[in-house]
Amino acid sequence: MTTEKQIADKITAYLDHGTAGLREGTAYRLQQARARAIARLQPSSAEQLAAAPALAGMGPARRIRPWVNTPVRLLGVVLIVAAAAFGWQQWNAFQQVQDLQDLDMQILTSDLPIDAYLDRGFLNWLKADSDR
Repeated sequence: MTTEKQIADKITAYLDHGTAGLREGTAYRLQQARARAIARLQPSSAEQLAAAPALAGMGPARRIRPWVNTPVRLLGVVLIVAAAAFGWQQWNAFQQVQDLQDLDMQILTSDLPIDAYLDRGFLNWLKADSDR
């Protein structure tokens, strides 16, 4: 079984063989371009410090990211849905109370005297009228 080192050595040998016929100026420019490309791949020390976590012992900040995507996000969604359902229920209860208050106000401010509501004949008339 070949290891990464052996594969890298084979690739290097093929590349060296392919560049054997190049002029020195071309080989030098290729070497400089390779050095610049490698320098861009390696983060500078300032970038490494910026990526470091603020709390000691937590490891790189990249390790924290998968933790954010797990149950915490699901818990947030569940809490938002529960809060919305509770708010909807409270709003409906408030509307029912308002409707009952409006009905009471209409009854109390009508032209019919209070004694009519207390009269048994009026109650019988209401029942008979609602049965029709």
